[in-house]
Amino acid sequence: MKNIVYVLGIMIVSFSCSSSRMIDSWKSPSYTNFSPKKVLIIGVTDNLTARQKFESQLQAALRDRGIEARESFDVFAPSFTNTKQTEETIEKEIEKLSNNGFDAVLISAVKGVNEKTTYTGDWHFQNYYWPRFGRYYYFYQDVYFDRGYYDKYKVYNIECTLYNLKDSNKKSLVWVASYNLIDPSSITSSVNTYVKAIIKAMENEGLINKLYY
Repeated sequence: MKNIVYVLGIMIVSFSCSSSRMIDSWKSPSYTNFSPKKVLIIGVTDNLTARQKFESQLQAALRDRGIEARESFDVFAPSFTNTKQTEETIEKEIEKLSNNGFDAVLISAVKGVNEKTTYTGDWHFQNYYWPRFGRYYYFYQDVYFDRGYYDKYKVYNIECTLYNLKDSNKKSLVWVASYNLIDPSSITSSVNTYVKAIIKAMENEGLINKLYY
């Protein structure tokens, strides 16, 4: 459970819609048949709009699959998330959650931000391989003269983690997945894309039921 202490301190950024791609995933072999029934969703950030949108959308998606899900907004007192807590205080909060019937907590955290560069010039070539150096250099020499030739964008590496609250074993980690969220600019569309990616991954891992329309 002590892993939660460190994750609670990481913020969820204001996501946007460009794309969300899972880059890694792991599920504990100790929880092959684990299926959460009552889940607390946590998104810790100073951006209240981003936090509410993330938690409410994920809550709705889980409830559609028959899981009782609650937002941290409705469970934690404002003082708990607004001030730094001791390890002892957090352990007491975890015990309270377990006593109230929660069997799992799902937390999302930003692990890092990388700045990338992409080509934004006016030339677009289908032939990426040129047989002669002269022709290759002729077409790509603009990089020396056009300051707008490249454009920078950000990639957020986000980690989503599921913990079992009913297991006293220190290895209570059930599932973890890492995602790359590319060039966020809109909170609403980005959260929507990210939540869909989380739900799809949890379905594929057998943690939640799939919806059939």
